Amino acid sequence: MRRLLSVAPVLLWLVTPLAFAQLPGITSQPLPGGGQSWSLPVQTLVFITSLTFIPAILLMMTSFTRIIIVFGLLRNALGTPSAPPNQVLLGLALFLTFFIMSPVIDKIYVDAYQPFSEEKISMQEALEKGAQPLREFMLRQTREADLGLFARLANTGPLQGPEARADAHFAPGLRDQRVENRISDRLHDFHPFFDYRPGDCQRVDGIGDDDGPPRHHCSAL
Repeated sequence: MRRLLSVAPVLLWLVTPLAFAQLPGITSQPLPGGGQSWSLPVQTLVFITSLTFIPAILLMMTSFTRIIIVFGLLRNALGTPSAPPNQVLLGLALFLTFFIMSPVIDKIYVDAYQPFSEEKISMQEALEKGAQPLREFMLRQTREADLGLFARLANTGPLQGPEARADAHFAPGLRDQRVENRISDRLHDFHPFFDYRPGDCQRVDGIGDDDGPPRHHCSAL
């Protein structure tokens, strides 16, 4: 046993270089278009790291937030705050989100991932091509006034149009507009006499309901 323990470090020293020799090296190859193609270990590292941003992308750049807000308000409006449970609502919201976003995902796969996997374009070009369908989706779902608000807050100066906005302006503008729209649309589910507008609230008597609450008006919420 003592002899084996004394020989073990020498064996490890001899075997270690052979084991590392089987691993692919970290290399970078220039592409004809001017970009660079990184080796598989680097691409795998970038892919695994990008998985940590999936929850943020799901909340900020898809229709998930709008759907889950509607489900939450509808559940409370029905007077069943615990049924269906949150897991069921999240599952339904995720299913509908992937269904709505499937055209965008397909376009990203065809225009960005496939050429990149076939080494026809660089990683930078793949990111740019993959961001374009998502950018168009967010632009269709965001009001220009909301984009202008966040552009002014970022002090970017005058721009030619919504297409000229930076990607950093689309996500907060999309979230602001969707949260506002879903609350204003679905707040009627809580009470038939409640009429909500962004900036003020107003309660009016229900038509044909003598037991409705008295008229009440309040300023900004």
